[in-house]
Amino acid sequence: MTTQVHEAPWPTVHLGLPRAKAGTAGLSSVELDHAAKMASVRAGDLGSVHSWELVTAVDGPGTRLTVFLAGCPLQCLYCHNPDTMQMRRGTDVTADEILARVARYRTVFAATGGGLTISGGEPLMQPAFVARLLRGAKAMGVHTTVDTSGFLGSQCTDAMLADVDLVLLDIKSGLPETYRRVTGRALQPTLDFGQRLRASGTRTWVRFVLVPGLTDAPENVEAVAGHVAALGDVVERVEVLPFHQMGRDKWDALGMQYELTDTQPPTPELVERVRATFRDRGLSVY
Repeated sequence: MTTQVHEAPWPTVHLGLPRAKAGTAGLSSVELDHAAKMASVRAGDLGSVHSWELVTAVDGPGTRLTVFLAGCPLQCLYCHNPDTMQMRRGTDVTADEILARVARYRTVFAATGGGLTISGGEPLMQPAFVARLLRGAKAMGVHTTVDTSGFLGSQCTDAMLADVDLVLLDIKSGLPETYRRVTGRALQPTLDFGQRLRASGTRTWVRFVLVPGLTDAPENVEAVAGHVAALGDVVERVEVLPFHQMGRDKWDALGMQYELTDTQPPTPELVERVRATFRDRGLSVY
């Protein structure tokens, strides 16, 4: 059971950033402020954040401070947070603000075995910001988790990966054509990132969303199970997540076309059958 302790958007940040100097002759004050902001983004000092929540039983072990970053390169048909797809819908937040909040909850994390989870959207759209958060959390001795599709895994440097204790890897589908239907993107980058996790020995929990008529075909499920099994011992568990309609109102509110209006959640029998496919590969399934 999920226990949500608190959830809120971040307040608007007044940066007080220094004005950019080199090569800025003739720029307006607005342009100078934008240049300074972009420099701060590139340095990892500033990111676009959608919201945060303090929860237990999801997003990794123990009680987690989960920070949802804005922006995602995928366009998943079943996304239940479409408001995180575009970075412009986030709020500018400094890394120091987030790390100060992490520090505030250190005693809670220590008591529950929890920590910081960076989610989205897709966190690896903001790699410098994520790297700064990971390094800061590890410096405090806080457990770190990154929730990612792996599509932008090439943006995750080896140094960043060394600061990650756990990856929640969302494998959307196992067949390339189904993956493109679900996300609008290619499957291979996710598989490549998975192999990096295996090579680095990074603990991994795999998530797979079961959508009737979209991802539930036996050959697609078998393909996902095969990809997961190929990652070896780094995979500690597989979570088969039944599709739901809780995000539909958000799509409507944003004026976005939602293609799964008539799709029903999977039956318990289908969910169990899919979970059995993963168990047959020797995987621990939830």
